[in-house]
Amino acid sequence: MRWIIRAGVALAGIVLVAVGLIAMVPSERIAQAVSAQFEAMTGRKMALTGEVKPRLWPSLGVTTGPVSIANADWAASDQPLFSAESLSIDVNLGALLGGEVKILGLSADQPQINLERDKDGQANWVFAASTAGAEGGVPAPATGFTLDQGSITGGSIRFNDRQTGQVIALDNVDATLAIPDFSGPFTLTATALSGGQGVALDLQGGVFSAFAMGRVVPLTASLTAGGSTIGFDGRGGYAPVAAEGALTANLADLPALGALTGSDLSRPGPGLGQDKLQIAGTLTMDGTGAAFLRGAELVADGNRLKGDLDLLPGEARYKLKGQLAAGPITIGTGPEGEMGGGQAGGMEAEGWPTGEIDVSALGALDAEIALAAPSIDLGVLKLGQTRALITVDRARAVIDIREMQAYEGRITGDFVVNGRGGLSVGGRLNFAGLKTQPMLMDLAGWDRLVSTGDFDLEFLGVGNSIDAIMKSLKGKGSLELGQGELRGLDIAGMLKTLDLNYVGEGQKTIFDGLAGTYTITGGVLSNSDLKLVAPYVTASGTGEIGLGGRTLNYRLRPTALAAEDGTGGVMVPLLITGTWADPKFRLDLESIAREKMEAEAKAAAARLEEQAKAAEAAAKAELEQRLKEELGVDVAPDESLGDAAQRGATDALEDQARKALEEILNGN
Repeated sequence: MRWIIRAGVALAGIVLVAVGLIAMVPSERIAQAVSAQFEAMTGRKMALTGEVKPRLWPSLGVTTGPVSIANADWAASDQPLFSAESLSIDVNLGALLGGEVKILGLSADQPQINLERDKDGQANWVFAASTAGAEGGVPAPATGFTLDQGSITGGSIRFNDRQTGQVIALDNVDATLAIPDFSGPFTLTATALSGGQGVALDLQGGVFSAFAMGRVVPLTASLTAGGSTIGFDGRGGYAPVAAEGALTANLADLPALGALTGSDLSRPGPGLGQDKLQIAGTLTMDGTGAAFLRGAELVADGNRLKGDLDLLPGEARYKLKGQLAAGPITIGTGPEGEMGGGQAGGMEAEGWPTGEIDVSALGALDAEIALAAPSIDLGVLKLGQTRALITVDRARAVIDIREMQAYEGRITGDFVVNGRGGLSVGGRLNFAGLKTQPMLMDLAGWDRLVSTGDFDLEFLGVGNSIDAIMKSLKGKGSLELGQGELRGLDIAGMLKTLDLNYVGEGQKTIFDGLAGTYTITGGVLSNSDLKLVAPYVTASGTGEIGLGGRTLNYRLRPTALAAEDGTGGVMVPLLITGTWADPKFRLDLESIAREKMEAEAKAAAARLEEQAKAAEAAAKAELEQRLKEELGVDVAPDESLGDAAQRGATDALEDQARKALEEILNGN
């Protein structure tokens, strides 16, 4: 019975102490202290509505009703900068017993934070006290402000950047801020969801009082978005955003990072960061929105580039400027990017790849990059020493080739990739002194043309896949080859024997030169003036090559030389049809017979015409003789027989009339 009494007394004592503590908690004073501290630090009032209730558990403090912080006067949104269902405030019991309100913790339940930046770069989270300082703004609190732990749970953040058009949305935000000493270091940790991807921030800074005033302080930060991580170690401030220090970034998950920044970023292709994309260097942000990365090193899969980069704000989007020097570059040679002699581009393939090409990343920002590399392997082409200027303007990229060595020759011109409203590619390229065999082997897996040549190409293709682009190609160009050989086809032997078996391994046509021009329409290359000169044969060609359908329909009209002076010989047209993978060769003997019949018909017509002319001449001569004998009329060289006969008859009548007149006169 005694222990029951003791327990009751103890319980009563606890209740009395609790009641006493509750009575000691100055709820309104605590709420006013929080509001005053916030106003002193920011220059804006914090509105606490509803009843403020004291709380003993889990810590001593108070719980408020709804709380809000007004937005900036110029903000387009009518929503407050900050609002929450309730605010929980923890206080220090020892300080409270001494008559002082010392805040240990703040916790907001399901807060909504609306951040905004206008077109002029003014931010609604930059408070008067942060920028005023010596200019007479609201000063920092005279007494030190401490916060063992401030937290938000289940919050949401919306950032509308009217300067760039970006909108960032974060949900399920849980964050903790610790400020043990107002003039000492502070920490901030936060997790959230962005587009369904996890986002985490870990920030550590020094001298919170200076940071709260918008000044630059020592800062270390780590941001994780999906599989991407960005780290910074140096100095930084937020009003305006300024930083200087070491930057390291692992951008393995660009779509997640794009969702966080309000951009539509896709996963890069092979060689561009599909498996590995890292950036490191010294970052400087000067408070104007520009960022400068010096001593930058970029790693994209197996490619490494070094140089300096500048990210500058623009009217619609940021612009990246820089100069980069690279080691050997390999792009687009993975299983999905293979386009050389393999499945995508080889002569044996049935068609071009139909997979969609995603160039949405071109619209993320503008660019002007000078690039130098000792070699570039594009899968479809292998290039040597290269210097190029790459510019991107509103999702349209232009590669201006300043120097490009390839296949023992050089390439100049420009290449365009336009991602505005779909995908199109085009360019004007000049190829000088290129070895055709290795080039065609890389492009189409075809190694039978051995020569050195010059090419001009102007082209445009539209479509979201290589197949669509090749089938839509249009343009024009020319080619001129020097001495070389065409392997797998002996044209001279085929002509001499009229035997199609002069096709295959070991067969070849040696030539001294080959030239022609062409046009491209709807993915079909057309040529009508091909000229080939060889020791034993000359040839002209006309026909079509289906670049999109990979087909052949070409007529080569050769002449086998029968004498050293090139005279004589036999002409046997050679038809090349079928597909690139399975070309068909056929001697057009029917055309020979047809041409022979046409020639004989022309000869017969000529003979008939000559006979008719001869008969006409004989008849004319006979008539002239009769006119002379019967009428005594000589036909003039430019006079017709009719005119001569009429003249003769007139002269005869006149003569008879004269004689009759003379007889009449003499009779009188």
